[in-house]
Amino acid sequence: MARELQVLNALDVAKTQWYHFTAIIIAGMGFFTDAYDLFCISLVTKLLGRIYYHVDGAEKPGILPPNVSAAVNGVAFCGTLSGQLFFGWLGDKMGRKKVYGMTLMLMVICSIASGLSFSRDAKAVMSTLCFFRFWLGFGIGGDYPLSATIMSEYANKKTRGAFIAAVFAMQGFGILTGGIFAIIISSAFKARFDAPAYQVDALASTVPQADYVWRIILMVGALPAALTYYWRMKMPETARYTALVAKNAKQAATDMSRVLQVDLEAEEQKVEQLTEDKSNQFGLFTKKFLHRHGLHLLGTTTTWFLLDIAFYSQNLFQKDIFSAIGWIPKAQTMNAIDEVYRIARAQTLIALCSTVPGYWFTVAFIDRIGRFAIQLMGFFFMTVFMFALAIPYNHWTHKDNRIGFVVMYSLTFFFANFGPNATTFVVPAEIFPARLRSTCHGISAASGKLGAIVGAFGFLYLAQDQDKAKADAGYPAGIGVKNSLLVLGVVNFFGMVFTFLVPESKGKSLEEMSGENETDEGSVPNAEPRSHNRTVPAV
Repeated sequence: MARELQVLNALDVAKTQWYHFTAIIIAGMGFFTDAYDLFCISLVTKLLGRIYYHVDGAEKPGILPPNVSAAVNGVAFCGTLSGQLFFGWLGDKMGRKKVYGMTLMLMVICSIASGLSFSRDAKAVMSTLCFFRFWLGFGIGGDYPLSATIMSEYANKKTRGAFIAAVFAMQGFGILTGGIFAIIISSAFKARFDAPAYQVDALASTVPQADYVWRIILMVGALPAALTYYWRMKMPETARYTALVAKNAKQAATDMSRVLQVDLEAEEQKVEQLTEDKSNQFGLFTKKFLHRHGLHLLGTTTTWFLLDIAFYSQNLFQKDIFSAIGWIPKAQTMNAIDEVYRIARAQTLIALCSTVPGYWFTVAFIDRIGRFAIQLMGFFFMTVFMFALAIPYNHWTHKDNRIGFVVMYSLTFFFANFGPNATTFVVPAEIFPARLRSTCHGISAASGKLGAIVGAFGFLYLAQDQDKAKADAGYPAGIGVKNSLLVLGVVNFFGMVFTFLVPESKGKSLEEMSGENETDEGSVPNAEPRSHNRTVPAV
């Protein structure tokens, strides 16, 4: 027999109001900052190579050595993974609001510190950058489970998917803003400090002022986070945490009465009954959790892990694609600041044409066709396009077929974002009990970030040419781009298979999904995997 609290029911049936949009903006600005900070490093790595690893007399500009490049690009991922696990757990122990401010302050401080260094020595600069980017990633990691959980616990049943997806979609604007800001900064410096191309004058091609460019781009990431801090601190704790975890019915009713602008009864006795029900007191490492949610957690972790392998490895091919279609000329034909400008312009075009639209297609359709359909469709098309790029790979390398390659590549990104990249973030915030929701989302997200590390670094080595002489400097021979794309196609196929372990949460309350409002231990809805209890929405 279901026992639903009035305060939670009021949130579930509430019409879309201003506080919903306020919550999207407050939570979304964290993701805006996350995306800006994580992706802007790719805009400046070439510049760092030119400034700190210049070799006199070399035919090509200096580049970051493989180990330094891996550290600079990957250390934030390692921090993010750690932060997702730690702050996910802490969000269930201390409350979402208390921890939410910590993650934001960490992001602000470390964004600013990333642009500082203790000397002009290459080793000192890279060590400082890596140290602060690890802690920046740690703060960013905390934002994943907390933003998703807060938005899911504030939203109504009807549009909850769209609201959580809208928070995640702010990533697209963060990537876009990073590119646009880099274009503006590099254009301004290029106009003020003109320099010859590397092949004309190697030393003069990198002006001393170029050292400010990468620092400004990294440090500006602190601004949106700092602007949001005050509003995050003003947000009340979610009613679901206050009532179901902190067991304070009176505070939950007071907070939500103010937010919803209606009178709500405290229902202290009902909260006491719900929280003391032994069937709802199991922990994460128990047989009860394994029985109710074990397959769900396996589904959310594996699909996010597989998605991120494919999603982050795709970024590896961007430089080859940009060069192939002439968006980025050979490095020696440009000066240092011009190279930043061209890389930023190319990444901004990709974000504008495929990344941002994909996110917002998910927002528009997630509560109409459901999470399952979007995730399955996304993985399916990613599989198709990966194989379509891989099997006739030699065909795509010809000059006349460049545009087709870019279109296929962009469509893969589009269906990643109008697909599993958004749904893997949404679903873990909806299907687990309130006392474990943030922890389980953190575990799922950390699994995804592990996939990102495999995708970004495993494939960096794997995609190298089979002939060691043709591989990038410092790298061993790999299996080649064609075979790497075939492997990614298989990865996407398995993502499609594991999607069947994830339950559909469209139109259901969080308590229906987790079984928290059920008194009878034997009648918990949605405890079985998706394939046993669902009707697949028509696509």
